[in-house]
Amino acid sequence: MSAASAAATARATLAVDSRCTLGEGIVWDDRRQALFWTDILSQALWAHLPRSGATRRWRLPDRLGCLALCDDGRLLLALAKGLHLTMPDATGELILQPLAGIEPELGSDTRSNDGRCDRAGNFVFGTKSERADGAPIGGFHQFSARHGLRRLSLPSAAIPNSICFSPDGGTLYYCDSIHPRIYRCDYDADEARVSNLRVFAEIADGGTPDGSTVDAEGFVWNARWDRACVSRHAPDGRLDRDIPIPAGHPSCCAIGGAAFDTLYVTTARIDLDDDTLAATPEAGGVHAFPLHGIAGLPEPRFATTGLPSP
Repeated sequence: MSAASAAATARATLAVDSRCTLGEGIVWDDRRQALFWTDILSQALWAHLPRSGATRRWRLPDRLGCLALCDDGRLLLALAKGLHLTMPDATGELILQPLAGIEPELGSDTRSNDGRCDRAGNFVFGTKSERADGAPIGGFHQFSARHGLRRLSLPSAAIPNSICFSPDGGTLYYCDSIHPRIYRCDYDADEARVSNLRVFAEIADGGTPDGSTVDAEGFVWNARWDRACVSRHAPDGRLDRDIPIPAGHPSCCAIGGAAFDTLYVTTARIDLDDDTLAATPEAGGVHAFPLHGIAGLPEPRFATTGLPSP
């Protein structure tokens, strides 16, 4: 069967029956051959090894908005109001090493949300408005061992999402999920500077863009929260294809597997009614879709030089 024929008949299937309330922030660790993701509202970190089928879940003291792999094997966790380091291989409970507070001046009005490492080893993430009126008071930040937290000069957002980077690291993609579009801008990692902000892709059906990743060809894969699919956009923003996701709200995606040839997608159960959950109990799980003729990139790792050792 040709790659084109295989792609045409492929379907997303349930890979992990995690039933997360709000699964998010999935990354592929190519060293461990493992997936890591968060269930934000259940305050949990998940890990899964596809080769063995082993799955683990750790409870956390607060909501985990997003996470990043580190160059020394640890994870960088963006809990609701603080950044922490941890070693996920430790037995028992995770030991958290605090690094920095997140918008302490805004108190409980914001919390961490989507984020990923840039190609230079800095962590870029956004904060979500927790105010009842949903006011766009969230910001975008870069964190590094050398400079600490630096705010990026992007417009304030209500629900920042879709943070990812072009293969050369010079373009930052992001969205505010209350608007049906994804933006891009020029990005200088060393200076934490953004410029030339413009629309990358309009969501034609008015759907809600959520988490994204970028493949080796520079195409952007975006989870569509309310359209039951993941959409692939060409570097010029053109819609290339939609991948149906059979259950739950698709929330974030990563490309992994030994050959970087599998799309993994987190989903959420929140806001689904009882009848829908009864019909699709796998909602909130991680779904997998085989990519025929398309490859991903290794997830960038946070540079820990200068930070406390494990």
